[in-house]
Amino acid sequence: MKDRQSLGDVPAEEFRKQLHELADWIADYREHIAERRIAPDDEPGAILAQLDRTAPETAASFDEIFADIERVIVPGVAHWAHPQFMSYFGCTTTSPGILAEMITGALNVNAMTWRTSPAATELETLVLDWLRQWLGLPNEFAGVVYDTASISTMHALAAAREQAAPNTRQLGLSGRGLPVFRIYTSNQAHSSVEKGAIAIGVGEENVQRVPTDVEFRMDVAVLRETIASDLRNNFKPLAVVATVGTTSTASVDPVPEIARVCREHKMWLHVDGAYGAGLALLPECKWVTAGWSEADSIVINPHKMLFVPFDFSALYLRDIGRLRRLFTLVPEYLHLRDPVGAEINYMDYGVQLGRRFRALKAWVVWRAFGREGLAARIRDHLRLAKLFARWLRDDERFELSAPVVMGVVCFRFKTGDDDSKIDMINSKIVERINASGRAYLTQTKLHGRTVMRIGLGNVLTTEQHLRNVWEMIQLIADEVDRAVCA
Repeated sequence: MKDRQSLGDVPAEEFRKQLHELADWIADYREHIAERRIAPDDEPGAILAQLDRTAPETAASFDEIFADIERVIVPGVAHWAHPQFMSYFGCTTTSPGILAEMITGALNVNAMTWRTSPAATELETLVLDWLRQWLGLPNEFAGVVYDTASISTMHALAAAREQAAPNTRQLGLSGRGLPVFRIYTSNQAHSSVEKGAIAIGVGEENVQRVPTDVEFRMDVAVLRETIASDLRNNFKPLAVVATVGTTSTASVDPVPEIARVCREHKMWLHVDGAYGAGLALLPECKWVTAGWSEADSIVINPHKMLFVPFDFSALYLRDIGRLRRLFTLVPEYLHLRDPVGAEINYMDYGVQLGRRFRALKAWVVWRAFGREGLAARIRDHLRLAKLFARWLRDDERFELSAPVVMGVVCFRFKTGDDDSKIDMINSKIVERINASGRAYLTQTKLHGRTVMRIGLGNVLTTEQHLRNVWEMIQLIADEVDRAVCA
């Protein structure tokens, strides 16, 4: 009888106590995160060295487990939500998002069909339509939620491939005498385009990287020339991936002009707005949506600018039925008759069968802030980016390396005329800052030169945090410059 009583879940009162303790810990973590070291300075293997490598045979108490979380795990992560973590695209963690993730974990539903969770399916449909309206997409666009833009882009390219080579779903690409397909994107576009080409059988080498102009936007004249050259060599143009908010500089490709090229050659146009499409929520930034209505597909990651915790990526297609016709495959054990009106089973719109209830966190966050609240926060991040750019212009030792379009600033410490030496100094500045644990930046290459880069998007980041990082950059730049020149 005693053994029977020990089975099942953790007793309710004990679980309740653990929840209260965890809630206090999370609130303290958020409140005091600025006091933490941003990134660990451990060597590879240091985390494993502190943990028991033998698989557990008997139960451990939550107190024991959580003690190891505090002792090993928390110090061993990069704290993306730290207000002076300014790498990549900034952290979009918010308190409503954390609460929603806890609820999602408790419910633990599988959103593969309407029947397996009606609320998950219908809430996904709802938040996707909210977002469609905010983006200004026509009614014929409908969406589906995946984890990341890499997966969204792969699905969009798969739909493009099926349009260009019908019946590939059934017959595959080989042995059919099909042409070699080409995909075009700028030299600033994300590597997910190549990964998508690999996944759908087009191949990495058939992604043509098109040069960009002085503002790092795709050069449409060169795109036309590249397509013409490929046609002369018997390649088949398949799709163009235009980017709205490139990874390095947040540049925006000329989508309307690219759309005209795609119409002329009957090519698929996919817009990668993973980062930049969120700007559409600001009335004064509606310019960013130019040409979207001409696209066949567009992806946006609300976990990049719209304050939904990672991961949440929304893919929209002009004809969402293309995805269903490509991917629907229902085994016998899922042949259950759904009620009239339950037409959407999101498992039919991609390779994934099991699906997380991601829509809940978007619904909670967007209701908690509203469009006005989201826009106000984005607007403040744009203000901070422009302020940082002004500080750079006021210091003759630094220069802007790209136009400031969104919450991303690329800049370079300049000293002397030796570009290779300047590259090394800029790289060392980033390394020194990141090693300090007090701030975190990234570096990238623009026109072959190393530049520093910050990304703003964290609701905890204030003007004072930005000033702290700027003063650190100035100080360390002087120190590195003196050391190199000594």
